[in-house]
Amino acid sequence: MKKVWFKSLTALVTISMLSLLLAACSGGNSSQSSTSSNGSSGEEKVKLKVYAQHFDDDTSKPFDYAVEELKKEMPNVEIVLDPAVQDGHQKLKTYAATGNMPDIFETDWATLQTFAKSENVLLLDDFEETAAFKNKLNPGVEGRLIAPDGHIYAFPFTGIEFQILYYNKEIFEEVGIEVPIKTVDQLAEASKKLKKKGYVPLSIFAKEKWISTALYQGFVTREEAMGYGKLDESGVTELPESFITAAHQLRTLQEAGLFDVNATNTNYDQASSLFYTGKAAMFVNGQWEIYSSQEKLGDKVDWMYWPAKDEETYEKTKYAVNGSPSPGGFAVSQSTKDPELTVKVASFLAQKAAEYKYAQLGSPIVSVKVDKEITAEIPPMMQRIADEVLPNATDYAVALNNVSIKNVLDDNTQSMLIDGFSTEQFIKNMNSVLAKENK
Repeated sequence: MKKVWFKSLTALVTISMLSLLLAACSGGNSSQSSTSSNGSSGEEKVKLKVYAQHFDDDTSKPFDYAVEELKKEMPNVEIVLDPAVQDGHQKLKTYAATGNMPDIFETDWATLQTFAKSENVLLLDDFEETAAFKNKLNPGVEGRLIAPDGHIYAFPFTGIEFQILYYNKEIFEEVGIEVPIKTVDQLAEASKKLKKKGYVPLSIFAKEKWISTALYQGFVTREEAMGYGKLDESGVTELPESFITAAHQLRTLQEAGLFDVNATNTNYDQASSLFYTGKAAMFVNGQWEIYSSQEKLGDKVDWMYWPAKDEETYEKTKYAVNGSPSPGGFAVSQSTKDPELTVKVASFLAQKAAEYKYAQLGSPIVSVKVDKEITAEIPPMMQRIADEVLPNATDYAVALNNVSIKNVLDDNTQSMLIDGFSTEQFIKNMNSVLAKENK
């Protein structure tokens, strides 16, 4: 063994200690190991916790594909999945309240607004990765990336999504219900027939308030194309007539038995199971449900446009879409230890999820341009979306930005699905918050 002079040894020890000190002071949270910002060098992996939807083919497969692609691009980055709970983002809000935010999280505009105020989401405006993502956007979906306040909080992977009514063609034929159902009165009569035959007319997972709010907006769009965006306007201190009409329609349908008595205590798994096992004749959800419903019901399932007060209004407004380009997607926690890397990963996951949805699911509703060919057999219901809805859409509803108004709206649309809650109560509660917020 070679001799080492004392001075050389001292210098070596000093350099080693300094290296360790610098490493300890460098970026990296409790779930990360030291590496370069591009994730492609260094010996140890960087772990990033990601909170994302992962409960069916439409949510799990795009995410899994994106993670596998990430391994090729950034082999030193390891994704630790925390599957999102369908609870109206309550679990995520608990993380924020307890200081336990994941590095990357999937959420909606209402939650992003709350997190922006509480400094739980990283502002993405000035990152190079954000500029690159913006250049790849499909035309018309800018509102999915750029918030009404002009800032960017999350990378979307879908385009403008919307809610539709699914129905079981076999059950409708058995009961003798003609389609399309064009009016609210026709839907009420169909509900009575279905209930008499022992079916739940429409299954809804109204334990999650957003879906009852989406249901109500479907009827609102037949009277007011901009939907809930109308409630954001200055001077709207009372519920507009179009909203009152839709509220009366929702009450009529509730009294006709459209909803299961336990609707507001029913989660997604329970509601979808009722539909897929043939116990419910209809189901309400976004167009993303097409893939699961096609898999479970095959050619027995189809979707319909939202009914209106009369057939003339139906024909005139059927292409007013019950969906809005609100911001959402993969956001980054302000507490992540390596913002540059985490932002790059969030952007990558969003783009690859979009790539999977387009190329392997055949969905045209994606955020960014995809340079791969569609390899999937496009489900007939999605083909209808591509052929009928997208080229003919006259309007998309405008997102509701006022969180206070939205919270009251969520609570009260949910209450409209149960006995004992009147249209008058709904109007009174909404007028109260509108007078306070829009004065």
